[in-house]
Amino acid sequence: MGMTKRLNFDTETEAIGKICKALGHPTRIEIMTLLWKRDNRTCGEIVELIPLAQSTISKHLLELKKANLVNIKNEGKKTIYSIDVDNIQILKKYLTSYLSTIEISEQSKSTVLTTKHKAGGRNSHLKKYNYQFPDKKMAV
Repeated sequence: MGMTKRLNFDTETEAIGKICKALGHPTRIEIMTLLWKRDNRTCGEIVELIPLAQSTISKHLLELKKANLVNIKNEGKKTIYSIDVDNIQILKKYLTSYLSTIEISEQSKSTVLTTKHKAGGRNSHLKKYNYQFPDKKMAV
């Protein structure tokens, strides 16, 4: 039988990995956005704002809970969800530190909207590939 290799990372790196994995789905990001705008929502309130089945929202909330991104408080039959700010601060600290080390050159900042096309016609870029086929007769 084969053995699985497992690297041991520090606690903060493990936490950031769990957080990023949990935020890897657009629905979960939308749930977090809703909770950030107004904390302490029930699953039913979230379902009213995101047009998915209640069971689907519950599964997404469970994934966010596993990543320690949301807190759960039971009030009678209701379950109230709120953001765990401490873990968001860990992610914020990491991203701020990471992004401050990256330098993006002005040349790399151009977008499709600002890209200028070279003069010479629609297919002029194809002319740089001047292939020679030995069995093909060249027109003189």
